[in-house]
Amino acid sequence: MTDTLHTISFTKKSAAEFFKALELAEVKTVVDVRINNISQLAGFTKKDDLAFFLREVSGVRYIHELSLAPTRELVKSYRGRKIGGDEFSARYLELLRSRGVHDRLDESDYRANTALLCSEPDAAHCHRRIEAEYLQSS
Repeated sequence: MTDTLHTISFTKKSAAEFFKALELAEVKTVVDVRINNISQLAGFTKKDDLAFFLREVSGVRYIHELSLAPTRELVKSYRGRKIGGDEFSARYLELLRSRGVHDRLDESDYRANTALLCSEPDAAHCHRRIEAEYLQSS
């Protein structure tokens, strides 16, 4: 299988479905791109629990990468319908550029059978789709 950058959500998935999806995609690293990964709403994907399960159950490496997370203000503006999807995308891409994401991250963390993890069920409406496209564009 060629190296691929995947995206995944835990929302509306059981732990069995989530880990099976990672296994089928042959994911070797999960990069958590959530702003808040310790919420009770995260269930089995709370930061420390997820790191343990990934390592012990699946042999998958876990990284929490806040430089890929949007700001709370940006998310709030989008969810509150103060800005639309195009403006959200443009602001988020500018945020990634201003953070120097390409220079700060180890390319192997997002090129070798990696999955970007967030909570939004549909990647089409989530920052993880935008960042996946951005990371693969270099």
